[in-house]
Amino acid sequence: MKVGMLYSGGKDSSLAAILLSRDYSVELATFVFDPMREVSQVAAAAEALGLPWRKMTFAPGFIDEIIGILNRCGYPNEAINEIHRRSLCVLAQEYEVVADGTRFLDRVPMLTPAEVQSFEDRTGVSYIRPLLGFGRREIERLVNRMFAVVYGETSQIQNGDYEREIRDEMTLRGIDWSGIFPKNHQQSLVTGRIELTDQVGEYQ
Repeated sequence: MKVGMLYSGGKDSSLAAILLSRDYSVELATFVFDPMREVSQVAAAAEALGLPWRKMTFAPGFIDEIIGILNRCGYPNEAINEIHRRSLCVLAQEYEVVADGTRFLDRVPMLTPAEVQSFEDRTGVSYIRPLLGFGRREIERLVNRMFAVVYGETSQIQNGDYEREIRDEMTLRGIDWSGIFPKNHQQSLVTGRIELTDQVGEYQ
């Protein structure tokens, strides 16, 4: 069974993809607003996982809708959740199973149980969140065993997170986003896969 997986190139979506790949044929998808945006480091992260990947583009005008939500609310939660919902709906047009890397303590993005039920009923898909039962400590332990990861502030990490592209577009439009997005928001990018055979001695 194929799974369409939302993929940023970060540690959480990478770990979720590897866990799913044991039982499903996982295909990774990174969404962008601008079709000309290069996300080569995300493609490299997907290659390190050994999973097929593609870049997908939101419908024209969606960025205007998102910036409107940000300006109206003054904080990013509603906008990021709307992007997440839209991404899942697009994948649901092509896959019977869709997935992401959200964790059980995440606030954004996160679909409520009622939203999940509505989404599955409307689209006829199964929606999987492999990390929903994993706490942060356990996720970090697994990530450190499996991946080489770099960390940094949103403006420094070239992953597929939506925030960077939204910030750049708002700057181009002369909109001050500094009061909307949190300062020093840390991001991650997977740069390689650690082979478990390299760690045999650790468990002997």
